[in-house]
Amino acid sequence: MQETFDYIVVGAGSAGCVLAARLTEDPDVSVLVLEYGGSDRSVIIQMPSAFSLPMNTRRYNWHYETEPEPHLKGRRLHCPRGKVLGGSSSINGLVYIRGHACDFDEWESLGADGWGYRNCLPYFKRAEHFKFGGDAYRGDGGPLHTNNGNNMANPLYGAWVEAGAQAGYIKTEDCNGYMQEGFGAMHMTVKDGVRWSTANAYLRPAMNRPNLKVVTHAMTREIVMEGKRAVGVCYETGGDVCTVRVRREVLVAAGPIGSPHLLQRSGIGPGDVLQRAGVAVRHDLPGVGANLQDHSEIYIQWACKEPITLNGSMDLMGKAAIGARWLMKRDGLGASNHFEAGGFIRSAPGLRWPDIQFHFLPAAMRYDGHKPIEGHGFMVLTGPNKPKSRGHVRLVSADPYVHPEIRFNYLSHEADREGFRRCVRLTREIVGQPAMDRYRGEELAPGPDVRTDDEIDAFVRENMESTMHPCGTCRMGEDDMAVVDSNLRVRGVEGLRVIDSSVFPTEPNGNLNAPTIMVAERAADLVRSRPMLASADAPVGFVKDWETKQRSRSPVRRVAV
Repeated sequence: MQETFDYIVVGAGSAGCVLAARLTEDPDVSVLVLEYGGSDRSVIIQMPSAFSLPMNTRRYNWHYETEPEPHLKGRRLHCPRGKVLGGSSSINGLVYIRGHACDFDEWESLGADGWGYRNCLPYFKRAEHFKFGGDAYRGDGGPLHTNNGNNMANPLYGAWVEAGAQAGYIKTEDCNGYMQEGFGAMHMTVKDGVRWSTANAYLRPAMNRPNLKVVTHAMTREIVMEGKRAVGVCYETGGDVCTVRVRREVLVAAGPIGSPHLLQRSGIGPGDVLQRAGVAVRHDLPGVGANLQDHSEIYIQWACKEPITLNGSMDLMGKAAIGARWLMKRDGLGASNHFEAGGFIRSAPGLRWPDIQFHFLPAAMRYDGHKPIEGHGFMVLTGPNKPKSRGHVRLVSADPYVHPEIRFNYLSHEADREGFRRCVRLTREIVGQPAMDRYRGEELAPGPDVRTDDEIDAFVRENMESTMHPCGTCRMGEDDMAVVDSNLRVRGVEGLRVIDSSVFPTEPNGNLNAPTIMVAERAADLVRSRPMLASADAPVGFVKDWETKQRSRSPVRRVAV
């Protein structure tokens, strides 16, 4: 007997878990969730400090790779996406940053009607349970727990924030609240020392509901269409191919790579791309897979003159001690992602909101945990947060197991190249302030010999990495290149929506997990035809004289750049 559900959700990731939980609040609605990955019940997923491990396994990660990037000397970059319950929220760096209020107003200006900050803020709040209580900006009753790790116990965090102030920037009490711009604490999705993915926050509490069915290790092969209407999906599990039908809608939440790939192999996408891959065109929609964008970053590293960094715990014995304490008490270094301080600044006068983000880490190593330096060090991860370069996702085969062609075209736009030059010079100036004198040793990367534009450009081409924030490939809007409309319905197709970061028109100014969850929270109301939460009127902070000044005051010390 062919099964039928009211809704089918493809993907149990950051958005899919939210949809599953919210839709099944109605006991009269049946929901099927299909996830290609398996269980998230693993220490390396649940322990926050171990995030580099699941991110670099094929068990929990789709392990996508870009095509040779033409502006990065032909390098192929790793593009991790979660392949597990919780999706990328189960393998990411756990950073909770919403983005600037102006990012969402920008979405609305680009055609995403009803997605301005006033509309989105109530859904950020509905999702969240902030450790330090709710206010006009933060939620205190939602399923997604957020906190600030170990409360910036390492003195390097405080020195970094003070250095930002000495460099002429402001401090901010909460970069997710009134004022994003400035230096201060960063927050993370952790509850009682455990990673608080959407699987833990949303899906697991809903899995005991009789109206929710979750199938893991299920590869969704294609969306089943009758004319211009989605009527079900075809998926494969354990060697068996199954077709399930839907009474209401298919909700694609497979992420910024998986969602356009699924639409394309279902015959929905740019006709020439589909034909080259041998897929029959069911609905020619040129924007599917276009508009791909990503944050990218470099590591600016210094030796530390005092033995207080995480490098002292990176040997086998140190890691074993961290793990043992976490297993017994769920606290200590294992309970943090260690990105406990950061900052947002504008790189030039006349920019209304920040375009550069800093993650500060009291260690010197790669983001994937490899190649820690000998001795002690610290680093700043930074890059331009409003990239202009655009790429694409294109299928090359109807076989769902064949990865699509992914090309970001990193650094193809001069504004992005100039953005990295500013990042290097401004970061050096900040770390050159008196607050860091006690700790700052030799600059390890890029190194003191990298000074000119050409030298910085060469370093960036050779060392730039993805910040793992792809989005935009099923862009929301009301124009011909938009894939979904402002209600997230695939344009020209009935019974089909896309709900994940692929619908973002542009990159938010921050990490993507929080806004992806917000989109799914709001989408759940759209799908259920429920009234939207009342718009918020919370004020937004801007630095005084932003029109004419790059920072609020002169730095204490200027360093040679």
